[in-house]
Amino acid sequence: MTDEDNRERPRKIVHVDMDAFYASVEQRDNPELRGVPVAVGSPAARGVVAAASYEARKFGVHSAMPSVTAQRKCPDLVFVKPRFDVYKAVSLQIRAIFAEYTPIIEPLSHDEAYLDVTENLKGMEIATEIAAEIRARIKAATGLTASAGISYNKFLAKMASDQNKPDGQFVITPKNGPAFVERLPIKKFHGVGPATAEKMYRLGIETGADLKERTLDFLVEHFAKSGPYFYGIARGIDNRQVRPDRVRKSVGAEDTFSADIHSYGPAREGLQTLIEKVWGYCEANEIGAKTVTLKVKYADFSQITRSKTVPAPLSAITDLEEVVDLLLAPIFPPRKGIRLLGVSLSSLERRRLETTPQLRLAL
Repeated sequence: MTDEDNRERPRKIVHVDMDAFYASVEQRDNPELRGVPVAVGSPAARGVVAAASYEARKFGVHSAMPSVTAQRKCPDLVFVKPRFDVYKAVSLQIRAIFAEYTPIIEPLSHDEAYLDVTENLKGMEIATEIAAEIRARIKAATGLTASAGISYNKFLAKMASDQNKPDGQFVITPKNGPAFVERLPIKKFHGVGPATAEKMYRLGIETGADLKERTLDFLVEHFAKSGPYFYGIARGIDNRQVRPDRVRKSVGAEDTFSADIHSYGPAREGLQTLIEKVWGYCEANEIGAKTVTLKVKYADFSQITRSKTVPAPLSAITDLEEVVDLLLAPIFPPRKGIRLLGVSLSSLERRRLETTPQLRLAL
């Protein structure tokens, strides 16, 4: 088969997403928590929910929610301290199952990954059968459920994995991809956060169909480098490859608050979820980081950044938390309200496998 043939042949992409991963691990390991609304995190006044079980989600509890709000929504909520070493060990079990089907695996965090199964190690032709088999293998090996999305590109595979959660899967074919995107509310789009969604609403863009009506020039004018991406996905087009063993130049996360923040406690609380998100990416990809950058955007849209570089790559999430605390404390009291905070890691490098303690745990 020629390179041209490969380009024209639709790819078979599977996005596997574990169901309420942290909370499900805790319910698996402690029978008393099964059927009970569980939140992984701290119940302290400044605590934040890292993950919520499906029983808790019925009450409106979700990750990144302040613990006091979660307790108000669900008075019977049981908080469990996170065990990141256990989550990583389970994640490695799951990764080993993926590797039996394809070497083209792009982890996004401990609990989700893209797999390109176009040419797979099992010689299986039907991607939905591969996804179903992988999910069954995960359940047998870990006792946990996973959901999957199957499509011809990464964006649609990611969207599909949310359709039949928990413990289900969904396929979006090249034939129905564009129509699926047109019906999708813009806030559901992967890559469209709350702040971007609000901007799109102001521009009259509420669905994929609305987005598709906008020209490329319009989207570039209003969304800069993200414009071409939005233009493509509105048409069901996403040419990004599943990239295994990729070391990015940086990884970051940010959040715009519903109300401006003026004190240290809520700011630090809001940062915790961002810290866990970027650290989860590094852990899942066996990457170390030396430079931590804190981004602060004020109510008047002015912004500052503060960075610190350490001599050796950070080895634990507690190390990252310590550096973030050092960067955050000096900006308080702030000169004006804070509307956005972000954390990014750079100076990334691949860790040496033999020095990773969690890998030894999984052997």
